Amino acid sequence: MLLKKALSSLLLLFPLFLLAQKVNISGKVLEQDSISPAVGASVSLLSTVNNAYLRGQQTGSNGNFQIPEVDPGTYNLQVTFVGYKTFTRSNFVVEPGKDINLGSIVLVEEGELLSEIVVQGQVPDLQIGIDKKVFDVSQSMVSVGGSAQDLLGNVPTLQLESDGSVSLRGSTNVRFLVDGKESAMAGSDINSFLQSLPADAIAKVEIITNPSAKYDAEGQSGIINIILKKNARLGLNGSVTASGGSYENANAGVTLNYRAGKMNYFGNYNFARRHSLGDGTSDNVDYINGAITDLSPRTQSIEESSRLGYNHTIRFGTDYYMNDKTTLSLTTNLSLRDNERGNDINYNYWNVPGLGSSSFRNSLQHEDDLGIDAQVDFKRTLNREGEELTANVSFGYDTEDGVNDFHQTFANGNADLKRVNNTSESGKNWNMQLDYVLPFGENHKFEAGYRSILRYSDESQYSEELDSITQNFIPDYRITNDFDMASTVHALYVNYQRQITDKFGAQVGLRAEQANLNTNIYSHDLENPSIIKNDQGKLDYFRLYPSVFLSYAVGEGKSDKVQLSYSRRVQRPRGWQVNPFIDVSDVQNYRQGNPNLMPEDIHATELSFSKFYTKWNFVASAFYRRVNDQTQPVIYDEDLIADIVGDRTNVTYMKWENASDLDAAGFELISKVNLTKWWDVTGNANLSHITFHPKDGLGLVGRNSFNWNANLTTNVKITPTFSAQVRGDYRSGMKTMQGEMEPMKGVDVALKKDVLKNRGTFMLNVRDAFNTRKFQMHNYLPNRETQFSHRWMRRMITLSFSYRFGIQNLGKNNREDRQPEMEDMGGQQF
Repeated sequence: MLLKKALSSLLLLFPLFLLAQKVNISGKVLEQDSISPAVGASVSLLSTVNNAYLRGQQTGSNGNFQIPEVDPGTYNLQVTFVGYKTFTRSNFVVEPGKDINLGSIVLVEEGELLSEIVVQGQVPDLQIGIDKKVFDVSQSMVSVGGSAQDLLGNVPTLQLESDGSVSLRGSTNVRFLVDGKESAMAGSDINSFLQSLPADAIAKVEIITNPSAKYDAEGQSGIINIILKKNARLGLNGSVTASGGSYENANAGVTLNYRAGKMNYFGNYNFARRHSLGDGTSDNVDYINGAITDLSPRTQSIEESSRLGYNHTIRFGTDYYMNDKTTLSLTTNLSLRDNERGNDINYNYWNVPGLGSSSFRNSLQHEDDLGIDAQVDFKRTLNREGEELTANVSFGYDTEDGVNDFHQTFANGNADLKRVNNTSESGKNWNMQLDYVLPFGENHKFEAGYRSILRYSDESQYSEELDSITQNFIPDYRITNDFDMASTVHALYVNYQRQITDKFGAQVGLRAEQANLNTNIYSHDLENPSIIKNDQGKLDYFRLYPSVFLSYAVGEGKSDKVQLSYSRRVQRPRGWQVNPFIDVSDVQNYRQGNPNLMPEDIHATELSFSKFYTKWNFVASAFYRRVNDQTQPVIYDEDLIADIVGDRTNVTYMKWENASDLDAAGFELISKVNLTKWWDVTGNANLSHITFHPKDGLGLVGRNSFNWNANLTTNVKITPTFSAQVRGDYRSGMKTMQGEMEPMKGVDVALKKDVLKNRGTFMLNVRDAFNTRKFQMHNYLPNRETQFSHRWMRRMITLSFSYRFGIQNLGKNNREDRQPEMEDMGGQQF
């Protein structure tokens, strides 16, 4: 009995005995002057076997740190701090039950920061890889208070088109990701999503022009990955921002982060009232016997537009560091949008039967949008150093309900035209992904993974037109219908990378995708509206997408590289491109989707060279892109669409078609020059030659076009707390399949002043300072000439203030932690 009691007592006390053996490690980290605390420095315990991370802490506001309950053993102790050399103590012994105070650890400043492939300076900071460019836009001065759309327009290599869409190397068919994944919040209209997402919520923008097999194969010109703000700093920290500007624009937001022990919590909320005024003109004239005469039917219009939106964006999540090898993350994003778009159009007519000399048209569109997505991320570090397994499951849901009222009055006393369109849209999106990385050695690894994307959408439109006799609204069954779409993509990929010699490396990959696109169109029989017709469409195809990357280090260092790459890609039809609803928001210009569109087949080749000097760095790329079955809207003459417009004349009609095959070849240069410690310049230029090979039966002719665009951003640090930024851009004219675009240019200016010991910042910016950004287009058809101009936003002036609290100084010069050496298409840079 005594023995049993003794054993029981020992068992009860055993956990306390084990706990007593654990050790607390504390100390203080100082900057080189041995006085200033290194706030936010990372103190880590690493394995002596493979140097893997085991435990760690960040220093507080006084430079102190404490790592509690460390198991006895031998470790490598490491202290890292941006701008300073890494401090390492190898074979650091922790004895049972003996707390350790390391005292003061004094760090030594790093010598040449630019020896890495990182260009630092005034924001936006730039990291250049041969095929991947990362732009740190978290504090881009000319974009503060604006939207993601405004911000992307200020990123080198990107341009904004007339409708606000973003183009990369001349193509708007680009793949958008948010934090590396497709976001369901965008629904079927990525432009509306970018207009609602605040620029202040974005930390970085990645541009991947020739993705490897690891990435989704979609995107004609590449991938734009928007990385939202998130941090994992110790304790409670965050920031608040507020701004106001022209046309009663306003923006406010708060970002919070709290990390303690194994848990990290983060979240932000942004509110925006966005109001922009635009204007435009158009001129449609028909030929008579191949020429414009005094008898030619002609319609000219002057438009004033207004776009008002109230946007609420909420993001919250948590990271759970389960142990030294496993991390689980949960994230939720919510977007609420309330939008009103108004247009006033004055028409003047010449030789257009039945319309008189002029008319006035007013339209008002109201939309309520909801978008939400939730995702779970899992990461597990396995036995080998660098071996890991990651998984993601995300679900998204979006809805959009709108009412569009049209009212047109004519000077000749004809009956007014009134129409009301009720639209509804909903969508669901699933993303499931599993990735595995197996290293065989340094710069030698194998990757494999699986991904499924499931999209479902339902769009409906109910249109009513005013009966001029009864003055009652009656259904217009020509454009009343319902459109359902289901799109699925299942993919498997493998990627193999190896550094073959000290200078030469290769990466090869293969992605296999099975894609399906099923559509259902429900419409009323015009002779008997009670009968509902159902037209089905189906697209089912399997494709292999290979990719090859060859890299050669030039000179003695490894930072200057030449890389040759090839990849096959696809651009699948978007919802609005296959939706057969006829858009009659402008009775002079009809638009319609095409459910029979085929996916584009893209073959892309790129040759790049990067060079890094002490104060001057650049990457130059020559590229070629072949696009088969290119998708674009085709303008038809009215004699081909009489069944749609009836006996009306001088009407344009556009329909999406696989209009041509396309060859695009070009050259791109991105460079940053640090002229002095207080002045830097970033420049970007793109030159390209495009050849269109039209498809038969569309009445199109082959065309060639040479075009170029350039932008220049300069940052000047006037005093340690006062700086300025100026950005100018120019885009040349270019030819299209049926016409040509005129040149466009603009200038943005910003001033920044830090206050309250660098925790507060005032910022004043002026976007399109000279009011010159106007899109102008001419189209030449066999029987008609059309031209229009459009400005989606006039000059905008914004004053902003932000305040940061908690641990913010993470290193010398208040810079964010630098990323590890950049990766090329998912693998380490060769």
